[in-house]
Amino acid sequence: MKSKLLIALFATLGMSMTAIAAPVTYTAEANHTFAQFEYNHLGYSNQTSRFNTVTGTVTIDPAAKKGSADITIDTKSVDTGSAVFNGHIQGEDFLSTTQFPTATFQSDDMIFKGDKPVALKGVLTLKGVSKPVTLNITNFACKKHPMSGVDACGANAETKVKRSDFGMAKYVPAVGDDVTILIAIEAVNKQ
Repeated sequence: MKSKLLIALFATLGMSMTAIAAPVTYTAEANHTFAQFEYNHLGYSNQTSRFNTVTGTVTIDPAAKKGSADITIDTKSVDTGSAVFNGHIQGEDFLSTTQFPTATFQSDDMIFKGDKPVALKGVLTLKGVSKPVTLNITNFACKKHPMSGVDACGANAETKVKRSDFGMAKYVPAVGDDVTILIAIEAVNKQ
């Protein structure tokens, strides 16, 4: 009888550990998830703009030290701070948003250092061109959200690309070819 009880107890613990270690998917929260980009303008200043609409999911399995991300950026939501310049950036020489209304980043390769993810290796698709990129995670936290009480994760990540690699070489080198992409994401577990 004692051995059956111990077996049942270990089986229950094993199932509990499996449930704890299972991958968890977090959905981007629209009010706190944005993508920014920065480039040098004519040698005068580094200009920063952002995309106001970013959606997607991030799946994390900390026990297995694995994870993935599937992020979509609405390129028509570009916000330079100027309506005239928004139209310029959305034109065919740059984002060509009529033909390519979204940009995506997809990764099945989350890199961990210890217990925290430090990078995502994946593919950025922008203006119909797909290139491998690594998003370096500069800040990361998962915990209960202090207001809603749900499980949530947040992170900041960045990468550098050449816009000419994505068919946007107009005005290079006067306007910098190097673009820094910064992503801030806060995401909740909706399960």
